[in-house]
Amino acid sequence: MLGVGAVALGSAVGALLDPRRADLIAALGETTGRPFFQRVLERMKNSPEGRAILLERPRVISANVGHAWDLPENTFGAAYARFMGSRNFSPDDRPPVRFMESEELAYVAMRAREVHDFWHTLFGLPTNLIGESALKVIEFEQMHLPMCMLSVVGGTARFNEKQRSLFFQHYFPWATRAGLRCTDLISVYYERHFNEDLEDVRKRWGIIPAPVPPKPNRV
Repeated sequence: MLGVGAVALGSAVGALLDPRRADLIAALGETTGRPFFQRVLERMKNSPEGRAILLERPRVISANVGHAWDLPENTFGAAYARFMGSRNFSPDDRPPVRFMESEELAYVAMRAREVHDFWHTLFGLPTNLIGESALKVIEFEQMHLPMCMLSVVGGTARFNEKQRSLFFQHYFPWATRAGLRCTDLISVYYERHFNEDLEDVRKRWGIIPAPVPPKPNRV
């Protein structure tokens, strides 16, 4: 227990100092989120798609999602492929889960980590500091993981004055509302919906796309 606590504390400090450290954020999420992942697991068991995910345990890796690059451009899968390709991201880059006491909880934590880019795609959020902080607000509303709010604190501490004003006036209230309004996103079997129209799945899942940043006033 002491070892896990030390990892949690060290990860928290490191993540606050550098929110870009995915390994530290992952370790923080695991060591502080066990009871919350347990609740997520129970929600998945109460959902038909969630139960299918737990039974089949799909992984978001190149071998399983590569066909998204060949789908029609209006589809959710193609939008995900554009998001990943435009940033030169690979779905294989997620760090492994190390601090979960059961294989089932380890999978839930891995699934939450791997669907992150699906959520970026659905909500239309960029991967800059504002976009990542806004998505962490949505993730907190969905899963109540302490790590998510700690990441928001760490991210917003690095904002300049303009970014801080933009985030708290436009993105934070939107993200809070969007995270509460949409369906239980962790229980969605996204890979089964790759070939469906992006706007159709957004409507079905109650997704409110990110607001368009206001244009600066001209002097």
